[in-house]
Amino acid sequence: MNAHHSSFVDGEGISKACGCPLLPLKTDIDGPAPVLEQDSTDIVDEAITFYRANVFFKNIDIQSSADKLLIYLMLYINVVLKSLEGCRTLAEGTKAIINLGHENVPVPGEKGFPFPWLFSSTKSQKEAELFRDYLKQIREETSWRVLSVAFRANGTPNKWWLAFAKRTFMKILDD
Repeated sequence: MNAHHSSFVDGEGISKACGCPLLPLKTDIDGPAPVLEQDSTDIVDEAITFYRANVFFKNIDIQSSADKLLIYLMLYINVVLKSLEGCRTLAEGTKAIINLGHENVPVPGEKGFPFPWLFSSTKSQKEAELFRDYLKQIREETSWRVLSVAFRANGTPNKWWLAFAKRTFMKILDD
């Protein structure tokens, strides 16, 4: 059985920071990501779709630079699910997501970056800020989308998603 990979391939017109493609997002959140049409699939959709299958893999073969971003997002989904694990209502989950959004976002080369081998270190302060802003934007978008699948429309937890909070993705433990 193989892990699911991103359908986004390295193409022209996609800028990069630290070896990570700054892919377009379906979002209203301000940031450096280009805006994608709402009816399109973006990398956040892929990460959420593939998360429950890929979380069981201890290693994932990287076939494109978009796979690196997919791996980062799947680890972040794991962090989001862990923060939602004890929430009994959508209101509690929303508060947990807001608190998660206030956390510092490290970039490669800084203490706390979960995959130092995944992306290259920043070459300049400008690149570091661009990548940090992109990661903030994509993390915030991912948080809100995971919240929408982790809780049903009636505000109750979705056990089929929150059960995955107990999984450890690629042997990475969040501190």
